[in-house]
Amino acid sequence: MNIETKKSDLLATYYFRHATKEFNPTRKISDEDFRFILEAGRLSPSSGGNEPWKFVIVQSSEFRNELAPLVSGAIRSLPTSSHFVIILARKGLTYDSSYILEQQTLIKGMPLEVFKSMQQAYAQFYDDLHLDTERTLLDWSSKQTYLAMGNMMTAAAHIGIDSCPIEGFEMDAVNELLEKKGLLENGQFGLSVMTAFGYRSKEPARAKSRRPLEDIIQFV
Repeated sequence: MNIETKKSDLLATYYFRHATKEFNPTRKISDEDFRFILEAGRLSPSSGGNEPWKFVIVQSSEFRNELAPLVSGAIRSLPTSSHFVIILARKGLTYDSSYILEQQTLIKGMPLEVFKSMQQAYAQFYDDLHLDTERTLLDWSSKQTYLAMGNMMTAAAHIGIDSCPIEGFEMDAVNELLEKKGLLENGQFGLSVMTAFGYRSKEPARAKSRRPLEDIIQFV
């Protein structure tokens, strides 16, 4: 496949994708296709390669019913989607946390002495970004989950599967529900965003619209 075909195929994927508010409840995503979508999330970039996320796939009808009154932004998508994903962000990722140590040395293969030698640089990075409170650390992790979500939605669209990102939810109440079910791993995670996946019940009413490229770019 030549580069022009690759570009054309990818742009077609972006034109196909739209925020699907209601799905066809009779069509289900195959296990193979959904694993492909999850793999796109797993392979997504993150600051320092620290992968500060967890994907909770809500397939239980009982769990969905409990979630429904707390998720105003998914009134139609939650009950009709084939797969509903809650994306959690890892909390407390200080540069000297045990998770960062494990991630950098065991997962990424950085020699321990190299990791230790970089502590001052890590400390400066955190200071520059004002990553000094529980809230700023969670916000930093949460920003990165959106990279994974975007890649998952693009991967889905690339194989003809629809999606919808969801931010309309009661943060505290959903966190309480997730904690009750043991999904936050004793406070290690917090709710970031949700995404519904499935097949559209009807075609979009309008063609995709965006500002012209000239309105949003500036070369300096």
